[in-house]
Amino acid sequence: MNIDNEKEKTLALAGVCQAASLVQSVARKGEADIDAFKASINSIVLTDAQSTIEVYGSIENLKLGLGTLIGQLGNTPMQKDAEITRYIASILGLERKLKKSSKKLDELSKRIEQIQRQTLHLDLFDEQMISNLASVYSDVISPLGAKIQIAGTPNQLKKDANQHRVRALLLSGLRSAVLWRQLGGKRRQILFNRKSIVANALTLQHSIHQSQ
Repeated sequence: MNIDNEKEKTLALAGVCQAASLVQSVARKGEADIDAFKASINSIVLTDAQSTIEVYGSIENLKLGLGTLIGQLGNTPMQKDAEITRYIASILGLERKLKKSSKKLDELSKRIEQIQRQTLHLDLFDEQMISNLASVYSDVISPLGAKIQIAGTPNQLKKDANQHRVRALLLSGLRSAVLWRQLGGKRRQILFNRKSIVANALTLQHSIHQSQ
């Protein structure tokens, strides 16, 4: 399938949407789609990928994100979720603040390199590694702005493992937001190019169905 810049941007934005949807799932139920979770978390350490698809492994790995993006920007009010919209807007807002701080960008880069080195000895999806990714988010990203208020089930949110997964997923959302901006993504495009973004997302979604 021919992936032009607009579709690459759509994939990166779907990455942000996927992170938001997974955060909601972990916070409410303490579980999440395992393939989507792994693809999102893995994208954090894939900093030298040659293409947008490579960052996520395959278009299929963004199935949840594409579905969420279509639901949020499409014309069906029933599919829109205010909580997910808030998470997406918060992630994009944090990315804008990060972009303005070269000190924070350097710090983030060093911490991600440290995680990459740790993957030589530990599985990235090991609880300790998810906890390490969560600390990168807490130490580097959280101080940038207002904390993202996570809604969910108190019983699930009390568990350390779920708190770590939520923060690691927010970091993955930020990774996608950085990529989206690098590809030329801008907030106003979400408002004014909504139809075109949804059309691209539907084409990408269709390519998943065709390959199955």
